[in-house]
Amino acid sequence: MTGSRSATAQRAVEAVWRDESARIVAALTRSTGDFGWAEDLAQEALVEALARWPESGIPDAPGAWLMTVARRRAVDGWRRRERLADREPLFVTEALRAESGDVVPELADPDRIDDDVLRLVFVACHPMLPAQARLALTLRTVAGLTTDQIARVMLMSVPAVQQRIVRAKRALAEADVPFEVPDRATRPARLASVLQVIYLLFTEGYAPASGEQSVRPDVAREAVRLGRQLCALMPGETEPVALVALMEFQSSRFATRVGADGAPLTLAQQDRSRWDASAIGRAQELMAQVEASDRGWGYYGLQAAIAQCHAVARDFDGTDWQRILRLYDALVELAPSPVLRLNRAVAVSFVEGPDAALQEVDGLRADLAGFRPLEAVRGELLERLGRVDAAASAYLAAAELPGNAAEGAVLRVRAADVTVR
Repeated sequence: MTGSRSATAQRAVEAVWRDESARIVAALTRSTGDFGWAEDLAQEALVEALARWPESGIPDAPGAWLMTVARRRAVDGWRRRERLADREPLFVTEALRAESGDVVPELADPDRIDDDVLRLVFVACHPMLPAQARLALTLRTVAGLTTDQIARVMLMSVPAVQQRIVRAKRALAEADVPFEVPDRATRPARLASVLQVIYLLFTEGYAPASGEQSVRPDVAREAVRLGRQLCALMPGETEPVALVALMEFQSSRFATRVGADGAPLTLAQQDRSRWDASAIGRAQELMAQVEASDRGWGYYGLQAAIAQCHAVARDFDGTDWQRILRLYDALVELAPSPVLRLNRAVAVSFVEGPDAALQEVDGLRADLAGFRPLEAVRGELLERLGRVDAAASAYLAAAELPGNAAEGAVLRVRAADVTVR
């Protein structure tokens, strides 16, 4: 029974960390003024939860419980450092305002957005950090991913990810980086990283890298919210607008992403009459803004244009794959990556045929070793070519690779089905 309670508590801790980590770390960073210490405090609260929840039970508000424990540890730390007097008024003020619900009205300031999570993203994306360190740190604190999950997303080893996170936190602490959205002049230097993190956060909601859930709409909605805040903060930039359009197009499919049995559905299997027309409409309006600008389409503009092709097609067979292939050609030229080339190969399969696409996919196996989508795409291409035994082997190989449990189950079913047809 004790083992069962411990397992339940561990699952609860993992879930609350995924859902609440960004807000917890952001609030602690605002209070302490130290990003690295805030993340350590949050982690210490998680350890205490793992020790206490199996006996005391999971609290009704687990995120608030973790925040309370982390704040107590911060107070203890300040007492040890003899700095409590400097920060205690902030805690008192926050507590009184939370109890009373009073908010002091302020004049609107377009350059000020009171969003702790967006501030946290900007801090973690500081240009003083190497690109991979910025990404690893924000995926850890904003998306709530484990180091194992981050390693899979970044196609790196776990020790390398851990090292980058530790070094990034140390660098931010030594530079005494303030917890604030940077001024207008310095925002562009962080924009690319901020956009990347917000989209990866959305992707974690749209297609979780691991776990039992096929989709996590709450995570995706938070990413859309952050994207809209970023648009308000940087009104002259088109890429944030394009990113929100991309996320709106993809969000429109949430109601059909999973079947009645909880298994994920492909685009070809989804009932398009149930797609969210209002989300598609919002995305179309944003795309019109991007197209009206004189800056041309960037990385997210091209991605959004691809999503738009799917959104406006009346059915799967009516998809404009020729246009999608041209858009992928532009994307690969703009930002070469093996993952983009894999996505492009899918488009190739519908334009030039599965045999041509399979040659391209096989050429990516060294670059994407251990990447589940590659083996899943191979399985589908082999199935379309009638090579059923090879297709079944590819599906099974994909199912054994790290990734979402629901997707793994679907791949095993496809492996079984393809051999009995």
